[in-house]
Amino acid sequence: MVLDDVKISEAIVRTFTEKLLGVLRTDVAIVGGGPAGLCGAYHLAKAGKKVVLFERKLSMGGGMWGGGIMFNQIVVQDEGKEVLDEFGIRTVTAEPGYFAADAVETTMTLGSAAAKAGATLMNLFSVEDVLIKGDSIDGLVINWSPVEMAGLHVDPITVRSRFIVDATGHAAEVSHIIEKKAGVKLFTPTGRVMGERPMCADVAERLTLENTKEIYPRVYVTGMACNAVFGGPRMGPVFGGMLLSGKRVAELILAEMQNT
Repeated sequence: MVLDDVKISEAIVRTFTEKLLGVLRTDVAIVGGGPAGLCGAYHLAKAGKKVVLFERKLSMGGGMWGGGIMFNQIVVQDEGKEVLDEFGIRTVTAEPGYFAADAVETTMTLGSAAAKAGATLMNLFSVEDVLIKGDSIDGLVINWSPVEMAGLHVDPITVRSRFIVDATGHAAEVSHIIEKKAGVKLFTPTGRVMGERPMCADVAERLTLENTKEIYPRVYVTGMACNAVFGGPRMGPVFGGMLLSGKRVAELILAEMQNT
């Protein structure tokens, strides 16, 4: 077979365009491809929902790739190990209750599982605004990340979604956009993004799961964005809470879908 260079280009342009058109109307739009976002995408897609995940960077995985200080190992507790076991990710017992896993294997496995479950993973996209319909958040406004990085004046496009998940980690970007640009009060004690507190792994792991919740009608937070929005501490390179939060946000959205 003789390869035709233009046919290669045509295949890329055509199939990507089809993929992008296919996610402009979706059940759940997740912003942020870290462990919580990927885990949430997997469980939602596995349940048969139409899911798209937008990640700003070239690669998925968020802060999980680098482990701790570029030692590419992560740690999970007993509950987190159960999630890794579900994905077939190998762990070693560092000491009782502390399990280490390869950060690269974990990240790649989560991404692969989400894609195979049916979630559409879109890298190099940034969310610069939300779509408002009446008093509700009806979707996202997206643009290419390189456009954002270069500061170019290029208009974005919109995605309509029944539910939105802020999985953008420490920055809680979608939550900030809703607070500032929509001019509404979030479902936090102050009505605002409360900000992340200093590190305390034990408290942060617990609060990451407790703070996985709806912050505005049909808008949820997961992962580190939970503590950034509700004023909890960060937890460093222990990832059990992040994985459990991703699974939990999927459960909450699925439950709300059943009731609406």
